[in-house]
Amino acid sequence: MPDANLMPVVVQHAVTGEILMVAFADAEALERTRQTGWAHFFSRRRHRLWRKGETSGHGLQVLRIRTDCDQDAWVYEALPTGPVCHTGAASCFDAVPSGVLATWLWTLEQIVRDRQGTDPGVSYTARLFQAGLPHVARKVGEEALEVLIAALREGPDRCVQEVADLVYHLTVLLVAQGRSWQDVFGELRTRHLQASSEAAGGSSGAAGRPEP
Repeated sequence: MPDANLMPVVVQHAVTGEILMVAFADAEALERTRQTGWAHFFSRRRHRLWRKGETSGHGLQVLRIRTDCDQDAWVYEALPTGPVCHTGAASCFDAVPSGVLATWLWTLEQIVRDRQGTDPGVSYTARLFQAGLPHVARKVGEEALEVLIAALREGPDRCVQEVADLVYHLTVLLVAQGRSWQDVFGELRTRHLQASSEAAGGSSGAAGRPEP
């Protein structure tokens, strides 16, 4: 049984929502996490405070801390700097992330952000940023047209390749405008909830309406 002063902490990916690991924390670990922005826990085996990544270098940058209604369990919403599990897997629960698409988009976005300030002479991404937003927007339009041509004339395999190019350029466009794929996911979620609410309202209205 865990110590009464320890509370379970679920670590959740701040972008994909994937569950990464579960550990325990005491009051000191929670306070250290709040102060530093990096995940701290209490090791029941070693009986001491520890910071995730202090040995491996793969830390967890905590963006938000939440608690449940009874305040006896916590959630760290975090961004990992490397594999979370000691096996080298991205998550302690599954070797393959459950939010695969979101995970790859987040990874691509981080690469684009890292390349933003590099030498345009060696980085195509840096050259796009250097050319400015109008150029990036035109590239997105060109890639969208190539998707259309591939879909109509060149077959599904070529279409997949062109869609990948489009996704890359869309990522550059989002970063150039100070936005992210997380903003896109948020907009899609808002639309989904709105559509679900309207559908539920329409169903209830139809059920209560007398037939002619």
